[in-house]
Amino acid sequence: MALTADDHRFLTRAVDLAEEALHAGDEPFGTILVDPEGTIVFEDRNRVSSGDQTQHPEFAVARWAGQHLPQEARAAHTVYTSGEHCPMCAAAHGWVGLGRIVYATSAAQFSQWMTEQGHDAGPVASLPIGTVVPGATVHGPDPDLIDRVRALHVQRAQG
Repeated sequence: MALTADDHRFLTRAVDLAEEALHAGDEPFGTILVDPEGTIVFEDRNRVSSGDQTQHPEFAVARWAGQHLPQEARAAHTVYTSGEHCPMCAAAHGWVGLGRIVYATSAAQFSQWMTEQGHDAGPVASLPIGTVVPGATVHGPDPDLIDRVRALHVQRAQG
């Protein structure tokens, strides 16, 4: 399934949140949760500068959904994120039962960018969401946003 104009619009908002995270001293990741009517019901950005490396926005979306949405409604919601979920966040997504995931850039792209900058991509294996959550509906990347997201990560890596 090709990305739609709405997908691109929501992904752009997620990337805006990633940029906000970078300016706040965090890693550049942002995520939003959209209901079936197209309304953003939750959004967050990375907050790992607090020292808690689990403060990923994708994990925050899963926690919020688990606390605020009936289980039967969660699968109808779509998660839009600047970067493909890490395994921790993918697992949280699967356990909570959220629906479609749309990402602007892939975990493989992120790993490549970090390697190019001479940095490790992190302490957790980079796995596609579908490996962690078999059967998940996943779409991405968005070719129109890749360069923008890459620039944010390069800027972060260069300090």
